[in-house]
Amino acid sequence: MGAWDLLLVGLVLLLGLCGVLLPGVPGSWLVWAAVLWWALKDPRPVAWWVLVGATVVLFLSQVVRWALPSRRLRSGGPDGRLLAYAGWGSFLGFVLLPVVGAVPGFLAGVYLRERLRLGRRREALAALRTVMRSGGSSVLTELFTCQLIAAAWLGAVIWG
Repeated sequence: MGAWDLLLVGLVLLLGLCGVLLPGVPGSWLVWAAVLWWALKDPRPVAWWVLVGATVVLFLSQVVRWALPSRRLRSGGPDGRLLAYAGWGSFLGFVLLPVVGAVPGFLAGVYLRERLRLGRRREALAALRTVMRSGGSSVLTELFTCQLIAAAWLGAVIWG
């Protein structure tokens, strides 16, 4: 597979990761489709194993999301800045403390945004709990899954 093809697959993966945070964009499907495209264009065993792993992890993620209480983020849609802070926090946590840092990074991003918006620690913590209860856990589950898949793809491209 050429460098341009890998770059395009990486861009679709990145679009999928951003799509998880945007309402109406099928982020997890874009991530899976990018891995499928890569596996079809570069039919090595490692590519197929990453595709199988991505499919299983996405399926398990959907099961977990369906098991969570069926609540939505605010009726008017979540604040774009809140999602940006949560996404960047999750990404930084994932990079700084590989894999497990994504969850505390997501929570820290939401907390930081609410702290800046509300100004007080208690109110920010209450807002964090509200966000996580009203659908934030579902977004976190999907984002974490897509980050795992993107990391597996990147690892397979670099070391595979």
